Formats: sequence, C-alpha cells, structure tokens
Amino acid sequence: MARCLVCMLLVLISSLISTVGLPVEPPAELLQLGDVAGGGRLSVDASDVGEASRDFGGLGRAEPAAVLQPRCAGDVAALVRAAYGSARGFRVSARGHGHSISGQAQAPGGVVVDMSHGPGAAARAGARALPAYSAALGGHYVDVWGGELWADVLNWTLSHGGLAPRSWTDYLYLSVGGTLSNAGISGQAFHHGPQIGNVYELDVVTGKGEVVTCTEAENPDLFFGALGGLGQFGIITRARIALERAPQRVRWIRALYSNFAEFTADQERLISLGAGGRRFDYVEGFVVAAEGLINNWRSSFFSPQNPVKLSSLKHHSGVLYCLEVTKNYDDDDAASVDQDVDALLGELYFLPGTVFTTDLPYVDFLDRVHWAELKLRAKGMWEVPHPWLNLFVPASRIADFDRGVFRGILGGRTADAGGPILIYPMNKHKWDPRSSVVTPDEEVFYLVAFLRSAVPGAPESLEALSRQNQRILDFCAEAGIGAKQYLPNHKARREWAEHFGAARWERFARLKAEFDPRAILAAGQGIFPPPGSPPLVSDS
Repeated sequence: MARCLVCMLLVLISSLISTVGLPVEPPAELLQLGDVAGGGRLSVDASDVGEASRDFGGLGRAEPAAVLQPRCAGDVAALVRAAYGSARGFRVSARGHGHSISGQAQAPGGVVVDMSHGPGAAARAGARALPAYSAALGGHYVDVWGGELWADVLNWTLSHGGLAPRSWTDYLYLSVGGTLSNAGISGQAFHHGPQIGNVYELDVVTGKGEVVTCTEAENPDLFFGALGGLGQFGIITRARIALERAPQRVRWIRALYSNFAEFTADQERLISLGAGGRRFDYVEGFVVAAEGLINNWRSSFFSPQNPVKLSSLKHHSGVLYCLEVTKNYDDDDAASVDQDVDALLGELYFLPGTVFTTDLPYVDFLDRVHWAELKLRAKGMWEVPHPWLNLFVPASRIADFDRGVFRGILGGRTADAGGPILIYPMNKHKWDPRSSVVTPDEEVFYLVAFLRSAVPGAPESLEALSRQNQRILDFCAEAGIGAKQYLPNHKARREWAEHFGAARWERFARLKAEFDPRAILAAGQGIFPPPGSPPLVSDS
C-alpha cells in the first residue's frame, strides 16, 4: 500500500510538472522512485509545498511541484537519478531548516528535498550514531545526518561523553549540511577555523544521483568542492564532525571602544595569540550607537542581575564598537580564570569603566541567540523579511570600510541599519584553500554582517534596507575594498566569475561539469542555468 501511495503521488507530481511547464519527461523516470524508495515520502500537500516555497530571508516565494521527505540517502539519490536520467531534467534543491536568505534552497516547479526528515528524525527517537575515537584521526568524531540541527548534535555529544564540535555558528538551529555548504563561522573560527575545516568525511549525493563517500584522501575533489560549494556539486547526507571535550562554563565579556583603530588592533592582537599561552576562546564584536547599546537583539548578555552602568559614556555619542570575548573553563579551574582574564584584558585599550562580564554554562552561551529568537517570536518580530548582507573585508581596508560605511553611508546612525552589525577578524591560514569558499587575499580578514530585519507590513522598510545594501556593495566596488560576499547572492555570470576569480571560477565550473553536468542541483543560487531555463542575466 505504501509503495502504491508513492506511485500515486509521483503520478500527481507528473501532472503538476506538466501544468507549470517544468521541462521533464514524466512520469516514467519519477515512477522509478516507487521501486527504490527507502521509506521516504513525496508530498504535494499544500502545507509542505508552502513551507518549502519560503525561507528566513522572506524576500520572495517560489513554489516547488513537490517536497521529498527522505528517510535515507538512498531516497535522495533516487530522486536525483530520476532528474538526471530524464529527457530534459528538473530542479532539485536541498532545504535544511529554511534559513537561506535569498531563495538559495528554492526549486520553483521542481522538487525540494526537506532534509529535516531522514535518519535525523529517527535518531531523535534513539537510533543515532554514538561519538567515537579514532587514533588515525587523532580525536573523537560523530557521524550525523546532513539535515540534523547543530543544536541536536551538541545535545547528543554532550550527553555521550561530554564532547562537543569545535567550531560553531552563532545560531545553533541550522542544519549541518547547510552550514557546511557555506562555511559555518563564529567567534571560534580564528582558532579552530570554520566548520568546514572541522569535518573528516562526507557522504554526498551528486547531481548524477550517486552516493559518494569522500575525504581529504578519497575523492578529494568532491570533498573540498562540496565544503563551501553552495550545494552545486551534491547534497550532503552525512558528515563526520570533529569533536573535543566540552568545557563546563564560560566567562562572557564585553568592552566598549570609541576609537575604531584601537578596537580592530585589539581584535587582531587577540586572534594572533597562540594556543600555548593565555588566549580567549571566542572573539567577536559589533557596531552600536551609544544610545542604543542595550536596545538590540543581542542584549541577552545583560540581565537585572548584571546591570549596565554607562556613566563613563556620558561624553560619547555616535558610533561605538563593542568587543565580545569569552574564556572557557571548568568548575575546577574557576580560581584561575580571573587571573587569565585580567591578564588578557590588561593589554587592551577599551574605554575605562565599560567592561561587563557574566558567567554561564557553556551550552547556554552557545544557545544565546535562540533565547533572543524566542523573545522576538513572542513579539511577532521573527517572521519578517531579513535582507541580510554578509561581507568578508580584508584587514588592510577595514578602516576605509568604517569611514565609508559605518560613519559614511550610515552616518553614525547604526539604528538605521535595521539590526545588529557584527564585525570580527579571522585568520586565513585556518581556512583550507582547497575548499570552495572565497575569502580575501590577506592573512587577516573581517566578517562584517548586517543582520537586518524589515518592519512588519512596511514594504518601504524592506526597500530602504535593500537600497542601503546596494549602496554598501557599490562603495566597496568603487573604493576597491576587495570585499567578498559570504552567503553570496549574485545575479549575473560575470558577477559570479568576479566573485571567484579566474582560477577558482575555472575550477568551480569544472567541478560542476563533473558532478552535476545537467545543473540539476541548487538552481536557486543562480550560478548555473537550471535545466530548460534561459541563461543567467547577460554579462553585457
């Protein structure tokens, strides 16, 4: 009966495909799924299709014809094989938990693979791979489904050996495959590298429908291509994640600066400190107006038990810069953490009287943005458009960026940015150059992230923020800043070629031709024309 239901759904999707004009040869190829499906479900329910048509960015909707809810990698492979083997192909996009910004995981008229299903769903009921130790790898690891949330990975590894992944994103409710297809960064990246640098092995379903296991030594082109590859070469269905012993607690510290040069010099000094001596475990920062220090979504740091006294700022107005650092420790080390923190802070040049500290469990620190999310959801402020802009800016031009953007385009009014502005440096030598991610050609570069939220029900708010994004991009281009978009969103082939640079673009296109020759996968990125579609915007 279950197989018959799958076949019926496939016939229905074939009808839908013909209705929307999707270039595919149904139903024969899709009907093969009824014979090989591993328990997955192909859904055309309005609720499933509607959910898959939108994302966190909220900038546009694109309905697929159907949604595949896989139970295993074989289900994903069967779908992609059907697309690859059809006369003209159809779009297939993997969707983790819907946190793309610009429709990257959408598949208009095609099939969205809802990776929140799969073995991860069964794993939450208890059937999950345990963390293990490998002498060959020199550490612990855990195998996880590509659609697994990082929050669930953390809870599982903590409860089975007190272990945790080494590198994080600020928000844990993202899928493993999603962040590994981009990079996965947070304040630990200066030391551990991005999340893509903390993976030992992948299973990837290529655009030919093949399930390929790959590592640094086995199928390395696919391994490094998929890491940061924007989903262009395959769908990550399994990842072997590096683990370390998790600390018990975190000393969380913020300090304020009015001088941008001192702020960035201190950040760069902190990320240069070696692992052998005293150092912080996390280094980030953000830009804020003096009058809006507390009134932002990252203010979960402060509480009635941790009052903020800003009397030292009474003579400061306009733009301030906040350094944010942490020091991990265990209960047994609590006596020495004060000494380490005092020594590190003693060499910094923040404004006197503006250091704020709090201590909390390690898990609570990692999950800090989720608590802010819950507050925003309660106010109806989460499900709004998010025209985010994320840039990698070379350290040699970060002062020019400050003058041109923070004090220029924004005019010192960071409240007009529509949300937090993160800024923190990373070390390029912690990024493997064989991955697909593009970073500036300098040893130190900054993430500058404009995490914007438009006013609900006010199209003019979204339009204003989008225009400001374009002004920032235009400034970077005209001033020769050399910035690269993180979570890139380009519209023309020429823009993508410029983003990658000649050599990396040639490699990227070669890998696409090898692993997804019909451009079936991740067409929402807009890099390569999807099957049956007109080419990208003209370069002329």
